[in-house]
Amino acid sequence: MSTRKTQPPTLAGIVKPQDFSFGDTPETALQLDCGRSLRGVNIRYETYGTLNADKSNAIMVEHALTGDAHLAGFHSENDRKPGWWDAQVGPGRPFDTDKYFIICSNILGGCSGSTGPSSIDPDTGEPYRMSFPVITIADMVRAQKRLIDHLGIKKLLAVVGGSMGGMQACQWPILYPEAVGSVIAIATAIQITAQSIAFNWVGREAIMADPGWNHGNYTEQPEKGLAIARMLAHITYLSDESMSSKFGRALQSTSDYSFNFGSDFRVESYLNHQGNSFVERFDANSYLYITRAIDYFDVSVKTSGDYRKAFEPVKCPFLVVSFSSDWLFPEYQSRKLTEILLENGNDVTFCNIQSGYGHDAFLLEYETLGKLMSGFLTNLAQEVKP
Repeated sequence: MSTRKTQPPTLAGIVKPQDFSFGDTPETALQLDCGRSLRGVNIRYETYGTLNADKSNAIMVEHALTGDAHLAGFHSENDRKPGWWDAQVGPGRPFDTDKYFIICSNILGGCSGSTGPSSIDPDTGEPYRMSFPVITIADMVRAQKRLIDHLGIKKLLAVVGGSMGGMQACQWPILYPEAVGSVIAIATAIQITAQSIAFNWVGREAIMADPGWNHGNYTEQPEKGLAIARMLAHITYLSDESMSSKFGRALQSTSDYSFNFGSDFRVESYLNHQGNSFVERFDANSYLYITRAIDYFDVSVKTSGDYRKAFEPVKCPFLVVSFSSDWLFPEYQSRKLTEILLENGNDVTFCNIQSGYGHDAFLLEYETLGKLMSGFLTNLAQEVKP
């Protein structure tokens, strides 16, 4: 049965967030798939390790739906928790900071420093709110490419991501095949299913049904709606095995049922905690925009459903990883990606890791996943100069 693993100590130390701004003029604005453009775009990012002389050791790590640029380490000595994938970053770890230069940026549309719905519209001087343009995964990657250009990196050694981060990782070599040396795509898909779209729809409906949302014009978060959206999504990140192991039918604080509609069961209290803590760190409008971008994601959208053709420009090797109990992005979706790449002649390594953690396994199975990534990156890095 699954038990929560104890994370190893951080090796990344204190990390300082950085900002890159671009697109101050109409000519340099970011052109979006929806037909609109964005001026005055800011990308919040963090880096780990040192960029080598020929700038060939850079790895872009993409975050998932509710993640951010804070990949590892602490922002201050008073931080209680390190970054979201801290166990993979540092000397001797898969993202070895003695070898690689690691970059993680908050996505376009986010709420952790990068331009999104809560940012100021340079044309009005007011927050965008729901006037923010609808964005796509490809738009997120285009913004990241501006960052890479700014850093003077012509080719990334690897683009790595899990979940929505894996979608970005797959989109990178399609848009910029000459700028990507390899891809590690974890617990992800090249288009999401009707079931996943349905979960996203219900989450957005919960937010927009909250009177506090006020058509996106809120001054305080629509707490109830956003918390419900988070609770619903969080269920999809777990598995029957992990929930049964962690909670079973255990009661929260009584020895018998209360015979009312409060939280009798521990799993109910757990979800309440997840929802309430999420409200403190995430923006409701960003949640709407990002989940819509996930809905729209389909690498074959410009090739009329032809996936082989969509990946034709892609020549780099892939590591594709799935997890046995992940029902949000099940194994068959990773196998589909693998088969398409193999048909196109790509070098592909595929592994389905046995795990009871569900979709969250890409964050929790750090030892097994780490060994796979470390071996893959070590082979690639043979060509990287010291």
